Amino acid sequence: MKISILDQAPISSGYSPKEALEASVQLAQSAERLGYTRYWIAEHHDLFGFACSAPEIMLSYIGAKTKKIRIGAGAILLPHYKPYKIAESFNMLATLFPGRVDLGIGRAPGGSAEASMALSDNFLEGVRKMPDKVMELLQFLYNHFPEDHMFAKISASPLPAISPEPWLLGTSRKSALMAAESGTAYAFGQFMSEKDGEDIIKQYRENFIERGIIQKPKVILTVSAICADSTQEAEELALSSMLWKIRAESREGNEGIPSIEEAKNYFRSLDMEPFNNRHRVIIGNPKEVAEQLKDMKQRYQADEIMIVTIVHRYEDRLRSYELIAKELIK
Repeated sequence: MKISILDQAPISSGYSPKEALEASVQLAQSAERLGYTRYWIAEHHDLFGFACSAPEIMLSYIGAKTKKIRIGAGAILLPHYKPYKIAESFNMLATLFPGRVDLGIGRAPGGSAEASMALSDNFLEGVRKMPDKVMELLQFLYNHFPEDHMFAKISASPLPAISPEPWLLGTSRKSALMAAESGTAYAFGQFMSEKDGEDIIKQYRENFIERGIIQKPKVILTVSAICADSTQEAEELALSSMLWKIRAESREGNEGIPSIEEAKNYFRSLDMEPFNNRHRVIIGNPKEVAEQLKDMKQRYQADEIMIVTIVHRYEDRLRSYELIAKELIK
């Protein structure tokens, strides 16, 4: 079973952004050793708790520290940027790390309205132009501009022997149809969606148009999972993530991912049930987590499962991925 990692480069309370990014490098190296298919890192801007604002920079460092695992962005937020610059950056990565580079493309802002203005002046206009931006990016990646197009005379150099593999990321039918019409692979973010992912992925497969990028539909299902040696331990680890989500949604504090003890005290003081949104997170021992991941892969008809894990201690995050790998990677 193919499994991969989505890393949001979380900053835990008591740790620095540098330590968070160093933990990301260690995670990628461990993922390679354990047999994970891909390691992707996300893009966020001035968003508390996340360390990576420039995936292309981090990927150049991680690529140099690994040997064979596929590396990619999950995702580059295209409304903020010109397609030409993104094509140049990822062609350069693909030149340095042949046959290993994925280019995940998203349309979320990745931060506050102020951060979006600082990045691109008019983010909503970038979203409106997203289909055109995606097509232009693909044309730069594959040199597919018509001869009479003004960009036919330029290339997104350096041109790699093997182009980056483009993926469209999303959580809606609209993103699925855009991926289908573009002829790209599709990654559905189940971990941040309340929508019917099974139907959305079905729409992608049914509407897929082959455009010379991939020959048939290809799907990654991204899920949130926390695994430990026992179910009780996994549930304790998950408390940090639960509290962090509450604070992020209410924009409270900026201390990063809280410790287990801090989370316990918080939920105890308010007599609150921490697992109200447990349906969005897989929590358990190795066999429990593995069975749920297998079931989701089959139900969603996904080709691959990508896992995002948010806990306080980076050692516990590594351990979670190790336990899952032992169950699913043969």
